[in-house]
Amino acid sequence: MRARLACSISIMVMLASLWLMAQVKDFRPVTEAMLRNPAPGDWLNWRRTDNAWGFSPLDQINRQNVQQLQLAWSWAMDDSGAQESAPLVYDGVMYLPNPRGVIQALDAATGDLIWEYRPGAQTPAPAPSGGGAEPTAISPLSQRANAGGGGGDEGRGIQRNIAIYGDKVFGTTNDAHIVAVEARTGKLVWDTKVADSKLGYSYTSGPIVVRGKVIAGITGCTRYKEDVCFITGHDAATGREVWRTSTIARPGEPGGDTWGDLPLTFRAGGDAWIPGSYDPEANLVYWATAQAKPWARVARGTDGDALYTNSTLALDPDTGKMKWYYQHLPGETQDMDEVFENLLIDVGGRKSLFKMGKLGILWQLDRTTGAFVHATDIGYQNIVQVNPQTGKVTYRQGKIPELGVEVDQCPSTAGFKSWRAMAYSPQTNVIYIPLNLNCEKATFGPVQKVVGGGGVGPVRRRDYKHPESKGNLGEFMALNITTGRAIWTQRTPSPSNTAALPTAGGVVFGGDWDRHVYAYDAATGKILWQARLPTSAQGFPITYLAKGKQYVAVPAGIGGGSWSTLLPPELAPEIRRPNSGNTLVVFALPDASLSK
Repeated sequence: MRARLACSISIMVMLASLWLMAQVKDFRPVTEAMLRNPAPGDWLNWRRTDNAWGFSPLDQINRQNVQQLQLAWSWAMDDSGAQESAPLVYDGVMYLPNPRGVIQALDAATGDLIWEYRPGAQTPAPAPSGGGAEPTAISPLSQRANAGGGGGDEGRGIQRNIAIYGDKVFGTTNDAHIVAVEARTGKLVWDTKVADSKLGYSYTSGPIVVRGKVIAGITGCTRYKEDVCFITGHDAATGREVWRTSTIARPGEPGGDTWGDLPLTFRAGGDAWIPGSYDPEANLVYWATAQAKPWARVARGTDGDALYTNSTLALDPDTGKMKWYYQHLPGETQDMDEVFENLLIDVGGRKSLFKMGKLGILWQLDRTTGAFVHATDIGYQNIVQVNPQTGKVTYRQGKIPELGVEVDQCPSTAGFKSWRAMAYSPQTNVIYIPLNLNCEKATFGPVQKVVGGGGVGPVRRRDYKHPESKGNLGEFMALNITTGRAIWTQRTPSPSNTAALPTAGGVVFGGDWDRHVYAYDAATGKILWQARLPTSAQGFPITYLAKGKQYVAVPAGIGGGSWSTLLPPELAPEIRRPNSGNTLVVFALPDASLSK
């Protein structure tokens, strides 16, 4: 008996040792040039390329054969939190962010696990000689699990994206750390504490890497304290913080008077919880900020512009210096975020930046100067009027909340457009936009101004479907950026719940809350193929090559903010989904069709 027990223990130890030694074979460091211009089969950035198009040049899967897609492999992800994942793929290896800071490396052709990094399981290696960040001890996983979140899934462990550069993979944690692990083995290299999670600070999106700097925006900025939200740049080799740029104008600084006489303690918001974009020619990083907190002006005690909330910021990646800013909604007062992705597209010879926030207004800026170019309102919101030629925003009568007075607003605080990223195809000159058609009767309440308090402010919600939705909650829109007109739309009973993924095969992928993933004809919107997932389509689908074959990877799982946690159960209770089960589902064409 003892001999059998000793043998079993020896086998377990041997297997554990083999797992610990598992590593990516023949790994080649990721260079700056690779990040700026990824190989067609790789997905090296959050939205594949610096310009955040979310477009793939692959065409092995196309409108003629997409209906033959079938399951290639699937992977059960960490189920301890909500997931909105954006995988990376490099040289046939997938690097997958999971909830609670877990990162995994998988064989992208088979789904086999190569290594896993789990916070709390390792201690950081000593910082390289010559200076750098002092190694920070990692807090236990149980402590991190209780840290705050952001972007509508507070405290649920969201880790939207990771970054890769050199021989390292970079992630962020719920307790406001940035970490680097070896891309070959998953071994922890450094761990830098960026902010105090006890003050509410957190990360829900990961970093991007530019010119050897790991750049990330913080969230969890609702609580009153003697500090404000920020974006930081860190040395990729050591984790040492190189610069920090506040997203709230402080008293006595430029823009500080836009908060009136509010002291720093009561200037909240400006979370920077969506990753940025980068223009290497201009050497500018573009990052967006969220609304001021509390949401209602009357609750926060100022009716000024409240810089630099609801703005697009252009930053020098080497120094963090703000080169220009554009505030989309000065003095915003109803949780209408403009914090989402920035698409860098040249139109008519003009280097432009396009973005859309919760109101469904597509903004075009000159990305070199920050000058306003044009605004296109898709026509569903009833809160503001925007001059399409000047960009001037004015609130419609009765739409600025008063305490205790109901406001009938479209959209709801969930927004028409949220973190589900839109995408651009240069083949069609179209932006593909996942939308949620909802409205709300909202009653905003007061906030007590005390240190440690604050928050978004209480709001009593009565949600309803948009009057023009014809009973649907979801819409997938194809918008021509030259004419500003929708060339097609597809509506679904449940909300669109993933980022858009267009490809050179003339296909665009998207998914909904009701467990569907769709392949649309990019030109006409016709549904060419669809499949059902274990639970809600989620996060950021990608497509890539592994061993010469094209795959489409679609996350599925829980989370997603109020689109998922509030609206479908309330407005479409007949649609049910499992409330657990984070998964990555990967599709490909059968080998027989590829040989034809």
